[in-house]
Amino acid sequence: MLKSFFAKIYAKQITKKVYKWSNKPIETQQKVFKNLITQAKDTTFGNDHQFEQIKSYDDFKSRVPIRDYEAIKPYIEQIKKGKNNVLWKGKPIYFAKTAGTTSGAKYIPITKESMPFQIAAAKEALLLYIANTGKVDFVDGKMIFLQGSPEIEEKNHIKIGRLSGIVAHYVPSYLQKNRMPSWKTNCIDDWEIKVNTIVKETAVEDMRLISGIPSWVQMYFEKLIEKEGKTISEIFPNFNLFVYGGVNYEPYRQNMENLIGKKVDSIELFPASEGFFAYQETNYNNKNSKKKDGMLLLLNHGIFYEFIPADEFFDNNPKRITIEDVKIDVNYVIIISTNAGLWAYNIGDTIEFTSLKPYRIIVTGRIKHFISAFGEHVIAKEVEQALQELVADTEIKINEFTVAPQVNPKKGLPYHEWFIEFENEPKDLKTFTEGIDLVMQKQNSYYFDLIEGKILQTLVISKVSKNGFKKYMKSVGKLGGQNKIPRLSNDRNIVEKLELKV
Repeated sequence: MLKSFFAKIYAKQITKKVYKWSNKPIETQQKVFKNLITQAKDTTFGNDHQFEQIKSYDDFKSRVPIRDYEAIKPYIEQIKKGKNNVLWKGKPIYFAKTAGTTSGAKYIPITKESMPFQIAAAKEALLLYIANTGKVDFVDGKMIFLQGSPEIEEKNHIKIGRLSGIVAHYVPSYLQKNRMPSWKTNCIDDWEIKVNTIVKETAVEDMRLISGIPSWVQMYFEKLIEKEGKTISEIFPNFNLFVYGGVNYEPYRQNMENLIGKKVDSIELFPASEGFFAYQETNYNNKNSKKKDGMLLLLNHGIFYEFIPADEFFDNNPKRITIEDVKIDVNYVIIISTNAGLWAYNIGDTIEFTSLKPYRIIVTGRIKHFISAFGEHVIAKEVEQALQELVADTEIKINEFTVAPQVNPKKGLPYHEWFIEFENEPKDLKTFTEGIDLVMQKQNSYYFDLIEGKILQTLVISKVSKNGFKKYMKSVGKLGGQNKIPRLSNDRNIVEKLELKV
């Protein structure tokens, strides 16, 4: 009871601070911008880009081009070799290791200045929920955070691990007794064993807050129900708050509510290794699911934001703007400069603003075609390469293909469905399918984890009728010219219109 009493007081204090900066958004971002430039002017990157001459945002744009990981990688390599003051003053305290796309794993720096904001953002999200709803009972019960292993390696005095594992080291002491699963269980690498152990640990506990990527939480719920023979709300009668991020919850919502046995409040978060960008602070019970309120963009958390209209992103000289010039319902690529030393960095996500007072956003996807219905981040290069490997030196010929997730199959586990129009089919489709799947697992560690953890089953190939893709393109007015079938979609809008071969 003491925890809930003090939580309400603390929630009011934090809410006042949040609304103070959110009511002065442009001024807040200007302060962040000036501080970032000042702090980094004597770094290698600052010297390379003449930070000492930057007096305005226009100066910054003229000196610092948009970058992705490949472009910033040479600086990361210097840091990994032990050099100081490269992207940010001193050295990072962590590298958040993430699955790479074109060049293996990514190492995203986290500094002593950026780490506190990663922790503060998650805490603020919960405290605003308390302040805005008056609901505080969850702090007196157990909470579970389904996350990666907290085990960390070290190289040249920089600790390396997955973001969720790094964050696990920062759970405040007053929540340690509430937190589940146990540290030992959290360190289990095999996901299926880990979930089964979590089920055993938590089935008898008073779980009140559950957090994680929806697909992982769904698996946890299914195993609980299998063990106990009850709905989640019967197993955990005081469970009333679900916190999630990473993927769109909507494809899972109906199934999750069926598993739970009732509707519960939810908080959406937008965390990433590069920074914690936004959290939901309104409409927690999702009364109007057709209207997306969005998440509050965190403007005072050590991140300076730029935006490029997504339809201009691949132009030679795309327009870069700040929050001063954004508009509602325009799809933007989000660009960040941070107190971890990322500069004009393209994280690959696209967003739309749902409100400008305060600034709220929704995540609309990725600037490039991808599949991440389960957090796997599969890109076009991976599916194309997998298919090329299996077709090489064979008589198999493929006219066209695209890939989409099947989130809610009629039976069995979800899967990636490959829609292929063969000119010459493989003699053994089963062997061909398994071969592609193995290559995909080798290329993408997230996909491998999902297969190993039995969140996904092996991919499925559906054969498309002859000229099926051509007919589709014609039906949507995109036949010919520069129009191409996307190699991947994160929904089934395209594939549902394809004619399949019987």
